[in-house]
Amino acid sequence: MSTTCECHQIAQSAMPERTLKILLYVNIIMFLAELIVGLLADSAGVLADSLDMLADALVYGSALYAMGKAERIKIFAARASGVFQVLLAASIFADAVRRAVFGSEPQSLLMLAVSVVALAANAYCFILLSRQRNREVHIEASWIFTRSDVVANTGVILAAMLVQVTQSRWPDLAVGAAISLFVLYSGFLILVQSAKKVSCEL
Repeated sequence: MSTTCECHQIAQSAMPERTLKILLYVNIIMFLAELIVGLLADSAGVLADSLDMLADALVYGSALYAMGKAERIKIFAARASGVFQVLLAASIFADAVRRAVFGSEPQSLLMLAVSVVALAANAYCFILLSRQRNREVHIEASWIFTRSDVVANTGVILAAMLVQVTQSRWPDLAVGAAISLFVLYSGFLILVQSAKKVSCEL
């Protein structure tokens, strides 16, 4: 391996299993909560965020699976997460387009309430991940996902406020589409970093 290769080095100690389990459980709970509220609120933004939480849960699940395994398995786990992120982005965008064509009536107060809780949950996850130094590639994928979520939650909160002020569905649709693009970017970023890690291993 080249000493000049700009890749993340293997961590001296992996992220504690307990930490990954906490992250997994938090995201599963928030996925279910946002899915239910998103359907009740008829909100593209909240539903998009709920699917983003599901993506995170799968990332943490794959990270747990990769712990203690060979580096190639960790890279595979990160790649799988990136591919899922890209597919998820496409489904989020398609839902926003469907709502734009057929109509929706987002409920701003429900949107705001669940998005504030989701932001707090993701901020907690982000702090846990940020404490881990020398992240391995599959842990770096988790960190990228959570950073994206914090931005997405903030966007949904802003959209809820705009829906309330303007009495229009378009802020909700706009943030749903924006989340899809951000998710797409994160997915491609993970795939690029995984490819770089592979080149370092050669």
